[in-house]
Formats: sequence, C-alpha cells, structure tokens
Amino acid sequence: MPLDQFLAILACAVLAGLTILQGALIAGAPLGRMAWGGQHRVLPAKLRAGSALSIGIYVLFAYAALAKASLVPPVVNESFTAITMWVMTAYFVLGVVMNGISRSKLERLIMTPTTLALATIYLVLAAQ
Repeated sequence: MPLDQFLAILACAVLAGLTILQGALIAGAPLGRMAWGGQHRVLPAKLRAGSALSIGIYVLFAYAALAKASLVPPVVNESFTAITMWVMTAYFVLGVVMNGISRSKLERLIMTPTTLALATIYLVLAAQ
C-alpha cells in the first residue's frame, strides 16, 4: 500500500476515534475533562453543539485526506484539495498548541499527542 493511502486511512481511524469521543460528549458522558479546555466533567449544551459541529468537520477532514490519497474523487479539483490539506495541517498544528496549553491534564496528555499525530499525517500528505 502506498504511503499516502496508508496515512489517509490512519487519519480516518484517528478521526473516527475522535468522532466517538465527541459523540459520547454529546450524549452526556462524563469525559468533558478531555475536551473544550477540560473545564466541565459533563459538557453544557453549547459545548455539546460544538462537539456536533466537530463531528461534521472531522468528516470533511477525513474526506480531504482520502481525496489527497486518490481513494475518493476530489470535491472540487486536485489543486483545491492540495490547498485544503495545508490549511488542515495548520489547523492541527494550532490544535497541538491549544491542547498543549490546556489547564486540563487529561486534555494535555491525550489530545496533544493525538493532534500532533494528525498534524504530522496531514503535513506528510500535504507535502506529497
């Protein structure tokens, strides 16, 4: 399997895990210390809405990775996909910083390496 396809599938697996986490947060699971700054054990309604939005964004991120690896057709064209991958890389780099400075120990310990892995995957995909 080519590297870009492996990384796209790996990105989808990580994003699927994050989707499960966000779904659990929406459902009221007491996992709020792992997300959104870790200030709430159970997320309030506004942050649950943010978690729902996150799931939609994860779907777009996954599709972009698959499109970059030529596993699905690009939404617009290959140039748009290439630019999108760089924007997503920057998003995940920002996520590394934000999770790294979180007041929540769980968020720092779990989400920082997760977003670092995604930033690295998207960087490699964007550079190809």
